[in-house]
Amino acid sequence: MKHNTKFRIAMIGQKRVPSRDGGVEIVVWELAKRLRDLGYEVDCYNRYNKSVKPSEEYERIPGRHGWYKDGIRIITVPTFKNGKLNAIVYSFLATVRALFGNYDVIHFHAEGPCLMIPIAKFFGKRCIATIHGLDWQRAKWGNFASKMLQKGERTAALHADEVIVLSKNVQDYFKDKYHRDTHFIPNGIAKPQKAEPNEITTKFGLDGDDYILTLSRIVPEKGIHYLLHAFKNIDTDKKLVIAGGASNAAEYMEEIKTLAAQDSRVVLTDFIHDRTLQEICSNAYVYCLPSDIEGMSISLLEMMSYGTCCLVSDIDENMEVVEEMAVSFSKGNESDLQDKLTYLIRNPEIVAEYRKKSSGFICSKYNWDDVVRDTIKLYR
Repeated sequence: MKHNTKFRIAMIGQKRVPSRDGGVEIVVWELAKRLRDLGYEVDCYNRYNKSVKPSEEYERIPGRHGWYKDGIRIITVPTFKNGKLNAIVYSFLATVRALFGNYDVIHFHAEGPCLMIPIAKFFGKRCIATIHGLDWQRAKWGNFASKMLQKGERTAALHADEVIVLSKNVQDYFKDKYHRDTHFIPNGIAKPQKAEPNEITTKFGLDGDDYILTLSRIVPEKGIHYLLHAFKNIDTDKKLVIAGGASNAAEYMEEIKTLAAQDSRVVLTDFIHDRTLQEICSNAYVYCLPSDIEGMSISLLEMMSYGTCCLVSDIDENMEVVEEMAVSFSKGNESDLQDKLTYLIRNPEIVAEYRKKSSGFICSKYNWDDVVRDTIKLYR
């Protein structure tokens, strides 16, 4: 249904959209596109990125101010280069800028930016907070950053008009810790187009069905070191593909590079996009998500939507998504991970069984149209 009066929404908290910098960025852009199609006006507040030239990435729309991407306004907010301060400074400046934007709703994403909710509330703005995960638990944050994230979480619980969470686990946490009722609105997924191997053969020597894939930012809580240790002890011709780049975790990235260099079967792709990404997701033998902490993994939803057999750590956030439709191992237990991976490599018929079920299951369970409908109810 179309809405006649333009209802205006500001999205604050993402690094940069459209991009695959992380789950937050994917969620914000999927929401923004669908809201646009329903006649809403959406402005996305991106952090400044020196590699992005507005004149190359975005377009002008005659008669309208600013830069646009696919009809969605992109407002770039300056911030410090320092990783510890840039998110806070960005969130503050984006919120102040949004106060003058005549918005009906300001939608804050992730715990850190939620620190700014009281400023927006003071000026009478309706504020929605989406908690994508308990970010303060993540290993990459130091003591100060972790405390600020916890403060952001508490601010959301006490001051946001509505709080959205992506897992039942986090919903229980907010109820227990803050006595706050939240709305469980998980991420969505759409059935993708599969692609034959072509670019991945040229770039990485992958022919399809000949590699185990993990796809994420390379940060400690993703548990990629467990996977490398386990894989090293498995006798197989299959490769291990680690797709993704570092994100504020340079030391960990170096650790992963050192481990990868010890095994000629390991392929590090760095961040990949577009056709290459589509091919690498379409042709994996098994996808592995060995994380210690997740909010709700978009890459897990995506890999299941491709009809991939998935092997995941048994944390609540993963098990809630996969139910009986994937194989799990005990979180942080490298020998269990090694056993489960060996079992799947040795038993292609078991892998084929999981493949038959995963796509239909996940695409019917998580749907972007449902996500948008439920979010709009909270906006209004």
